[in-house]
Amino acid sequence: MERATRRLTFRATVAARSRLMVLSLLAGLLVLSAGAQALAQELDTLEAGKLNVAFNGDMPMTSLADGQMIGSDGKMIAAIAETLGLEIVPQQMDWAAAIESTTSGRADLMLGAMGWTAERSEVMLLTDPIYYFGTLLAQKTENNYSTFADMEGKRVGTVTGFTLVPELKEVPGIGEVGLYDTSDGVMRDLVAGRLDMAILDPPLVALAIKEHPEWALHQVALEPDPAFPIMSTKYNVIMGIRKDATALHDAVNAEIANLWATCTNQALMAEYGVTDASFFVPPDPNPRLGVDRDEGWESPTLGADCDMNAEGVATPAA
Repeated sequence: MERATRRLTFRATVAARSRLMVLSLLAGLLVLSAGAQALAQELDTLEAGKLNVAFNGDMPMTSLADGQMIGSDGKMIAAIAETLGLEIVPQQMDWAAAIESTTSGRADLMLGAMGWTAERSEVMLLTDPIYYFGTLLAQKTENNYSTFADMEGKRVGTVTGFTLVPELKEVPGIGEVGLYDTSDGVMRDLVAGRLDMAILDPPLVALAIKEHPEWALHQVALEPDPAFPIMSTKYNVIMGIRKDATALHDAVNAEIANLWATCTNQALMAEYGVTDASFFVPPDPNPRLGVDRDEGWESPTLGADCDMNAEGVATPAA
């Protein structure tokens, strides 16, 4: 009888402790959820608890699959939104429309290999960079165009709304500047031989070359010329945020710093075939200094534990 009583007492104690552990876990989850909800409410998004994201769907940077943002940049904002307790409301449109939606306040944020410019910093809040790249000329492998002089008499295609368009039109002797609504249209004409060169987001072209070797394309770095500062610079690739959303801007920047520190941006780029280490090396000096960043601001770079090897794969350094 005494032994049975002890067993009953033991079972009751274990059950009570189990219930206490479950209640403690639930309480902890509620606290975390409440904290995320409180943070989301403080971010002044267009819709409480939601993040309206404009993007053009060019892979490998952005696309939509089963209602979720994918692509290198898409997965970065998805991770950031989750941490901030925000539900993404995806808005896919062409690039020029994405700019208009964000500057007019119909979207909270836009992204997709978006290059920093001083002009954009006047109409949007521009985040810290998530990676970097310079201007590359996509072309047939039989050619090796690399200078502004090489554009003389040539047909060069790019996308309406890209920052380099005004400069491209001013290149002496350029044969024709073809402006397209989408990168797909540019690629089709380049492959078909209706364009001699194309200037697109380098990750997009890198993925196309990898997936379609039969197209016989390659990219060649454009040699800098001080007469064309935008096309000669290495871009800060950023996200654009509504001009009045300062709290959102600051919160996203804090999470971008974490992407760099944990090698997450490098790992996501590698996941989509972008493995060149140069994508994580900033321009020096950075053109943002004295414009929308203080002179003492430092360009973000990969954390000390990131292995920036030739393949660009994010693994702990030995």
